[in-house]
Amino acid sequence: MGCRDVHAATVLAFLSGTASVAGLLAAVLLPNWRQMRLYTFNKNERNVTVYTGLWIKCARFDGSRDCVIYDPQWYTAVDQLDLRVLQFALPLSMFTAASALFLCLIGMCNTAFVSSVPNIKLAKCLVNSAGCHLVAGLLFLLACAICLTPSVWVIFYNNYLNRKYEPVFSFDICVFIAIASAGGLFFTSVLLFLWYCACKNLPSPFWQPLYSHAPSMHSYASQPYSARSRLSAIEIDIPVVTHAS
Repeated sequence: MGCRDVHAATVLAFLSGTASVAGLLAAVLLPNWRQMRLYTFNKNERNVTVYTGLWIKCARFDGSRDCVIYDPQWYTAVDQLDLRVLQFALPLSMFTAASALFLCLIGMCNTAFVSSVPNIKLAKCLVNSAGCHLVAGLLFLLACAICLTPSVWVIFYNNYLNRKYEPVFSFDICVFIAIASAGGLFFTSVLLFLWYCACKNLPSPFWQPLYSHAPSMHSYASQPYSARSRLSAIEIDIPVVTHAS
């Protein structure tokens, strides 16, 4: 695996990161973070389930897909601490992961379209693929931590609400989507770190792993002469004649 080639690991990391960001976007928009099920003992009425999201709240009767009560201003009056934290954490995680995707894309484009021998005048200013992928891996890991911590906290906070009030609360599918997206971000960062570690076999500094200086011209040193070649031309060219007695 070499840094000078677009490798399958970097392409897979980019696709995994894109899927993870899409999962985070779905978790942010869907109103399925928490359910509150309200039961009625009146046979003429139906039970109601309140679906709570980060931005909207929707109440539905059992067996119905339409919202009886739809509150698009719920984000301004969120009274549950875990959801309030998620309102800030998930967009921040998405922004961090999107920045990592941008860096990853720059690294792959730089690998695919930039010449392997840089301009001597610009060699000190070049930022190549391995450096981009290294920083992208760190950003993916940070985005995973920002997303995973409050998403797991929803599960414990749900148990707290059931103990404090009544056992009518349950966490919904968005919790699983967010945790799976955090796992995808972690997998993406691991792929990029493995790729970078394989690149360290090359002579690589931290941020400019392929070229820290302009490639120098090959120096051709003259080979040392042998002892025979140091003899004078006379000694080489004039034969020594010996007379036999």
